[in-house]
Amino acid sequence: MTGTERETGLRVLPAADVPAWDEAVWAQARGTIFAASGWGTYKARRGADVARLRVVDEAGDLLGLAQVQVRRRGPARQVYIQGGPLLTDKGERQGEAVVSALLAHLALRPLDLVVVDFSRAESPGAVLGLLAGGFKPLTTAGRHTLEVDLTRGTETVLAEMEQRWRKAIRKAERNAALTVRFLDDPAERLAAFDAFTAMYAALKTRKGFSNDFDPAAYRDLAANDPRHVILEIREDGEPCLVRIAHLSRDRFTDFFTASTERAKANAAAHLAVWSFIRRGAEEGCRVFDFGGIDPANNRGVYDFKRGVTRNVASSGPLWLYGRSRLVAMAAGAMLAR
Repeated sequence: MTGTERETGLRVLPAADVPAWDEAVWAQARGTIFAASGWGTYKARRGADVARLRVVDEAGDLLGLAQVQVRRRGPARQVYIQGGPLLTDKGERQGEAVVSALLAHLALRPLDLVVVDFSRAESPGAVLGLLAGGFKPLTTAGRHTLEVDLTRGTETVLAEMEQRWRKAIRKAERNAALTVRFLDDPAERLAAFDAFTAMYAALKTRKGFSNDFDPAAYRDLAANDPRHVILEIREDGEPCLVRIAHLSRDRFTDFFTASTERAKANAAAHLAVWSFIRRGAEEGCRVFDFGGIDPANNRGVYDFKRGVTRNVASSGPLWLYGRSRLVAMAAGAMLAR
């Protein structure tokens, strides 16, 4: 037991039971795929050491959850907590103690850095815990998104779209060659993800962009997780677009999309977004989240998305902490670029 545990009465315990972990994550109002076990498995396949940690009080009641990704770089470690820390209702009143217990458990060395990325899962108690713990927020232009308010009804959303969007949706809906399907069958989901992978690789070459997303490492995880919503659009029986979103209690979030050149000509991309908006409303979600915007560096995608809404929202800062102030400052300068 650490000194912090003795002072607070809290314990940090490893969570070995994966189904129980996911049950606990989804029991929280702010639970998302980034705190769920599948995302941790994906990150482990990508080289991170992943630990799932439960913070409990003296009575054994759960106060918080943190899925921790650790990467070693020489003598330093980067500790990345994504989609959390998630606090329970009881934990909300003890956010400072929960964060303190987690930091003590991590046993940070002088060159180590902790990065917390709530990914829209922040709560007042968790933010207060980070502030009290000495974490510093870092906000960049890229950490913004566009949100559609689904509580106002889909007809209102449609009416407030730009005319070019409504015209494109009508065009796609009249096209008898297009079929739109949300996929539930595991085999069909795997096949659609394979089609997505091929189209995504071609898209990256065509558009000249790169990122570190590894579809092969994520294939089975996405296809077998019902909280990943997979939409496939075909033209004359051939896939021309696959769009993937993830679902939480009140948020339907656009995640990845890939398409052929035909998707631009036949307005499949517009129809896919409109289908997602309607699906999010059917699921009882409060918000459709466009998954991020980058007007300065990706103007085309931004112009496409703002035809639906201009309701810009912050995706929240990254929170940085290190025992060495210089380490945290250097990391902040690098991440802010």
